[in-house]
Amino acid sequence: MSPWSRLRPARLLPLLMLALATIAAPAAQLRIATVAPEGTPWLREMRAAGAAIKEGTGGRVELRFFPGGVMGNSTTVLRKIKVGQLHGGAFTGGELAEVHKDAVLYGLPFLFQTREEANAVRTRIDPLLRQRFESAGFIVPGITGGGFAYLFSTRPIATIEQLKGTKVWVPQGDFVSQVAFESGGVQPIQLTIGDVYTALQTGMVETAGNTPPGAIAFQWHTKVKHMLDLPLAYIAGFLVIDKRAADKISAEDRAVLDREVAAAFVRLDGINFGDEPGARAALAKEGIAITAPAAADRAAFEAIGVQTIERMKAEQRLSTDILDATLAALAEARAKAP
Repeated sequence: MSPWSRLRPARLLPLLMLALATIAAPAAQLRIATVAPEGTPWLREMRAAGAAIKEGTGGRVELRFFPGGVMGNSTTVLRKIKVGQLHGGAFTGGELAEVHKDAVLYGLPFLFQTREEANAVRTRIDPLLRQRFESAGFIVPGITGGGFAYLFSTRPIATIEQLKGTKVWVPQGDFVSQVAFESGGVQPIQLTIGDVYTALQTGMVETAGNTPPGAIAFQWHTKVKHMLDLPLAYIAGFLVIDKRAADKISAEDRAVLDREVAAAFVRLDGINFGDEPGARAALAKEGIAITAPAAADRAAFEAIGVQTIERMKAEQRLSTDILDATLAALAEARAKAP
């Protein structure tokens, strides 16, 4: 009698399910965390990229997303990546400073004045940042410009003195923002981005920085009354994936992954900047006062940016070579600008 004939159907069923699961499972399922809420452009574009990757690899590579901060803050997500619970995540430069100090480069205050300047510089500097992330154990298939951050507040903030009179939020672990506000005489409050809405609601925080579309996406616009019309910093977004997981994917499938994510991030860049006029209009419609600072006040804010960069250099919080390369590329871009 065959040994298989002794197995009852009830015993065969788990074996059959295991076999089917093994056959159906993708060769690589990359688990990606993000604080972006459902319905945001980031998730829409990344889900579209995920579908294209799955199709382009014949189902061998699949992206699974965990949105809305359900996997915790950036520090928690990075820890989960380290132990293999997650394979990647979407972060701002400040959130990735613990991976490599140069991640904060694009977010230096008042570094860029226009999107065109940022694009020109990034053509040269993005590859350098990718190399530094790879040396730290991550690949970066996508970098995008999330727009410029502005200050939103429950109180007027058109001058530094007014800003000093408010409770200012900075992202947890964001050294650049911490230094910038301290240079202006402000002692900010560190919180995760997911805690800001409640902090604005309770009065624990009165002033917070975000892009206009971001302020709407996170519902901050329902709690604030003022926006300072001064672009403080360029917000760069990075999709990073653990190199250990990426190295298990074939070169052919990696090419599909890199191509589709890069295309999605190019689309996101256009969406993020394209959405700002509509977001501004929506904020004004909600009764939020959008106020530009006087020339003298603008100069005072920008001086803080210079002080921040000088302190970053003095404390070696940023590599001198990549900062110098960035400033040289920026000078060249401005010289060519009409």
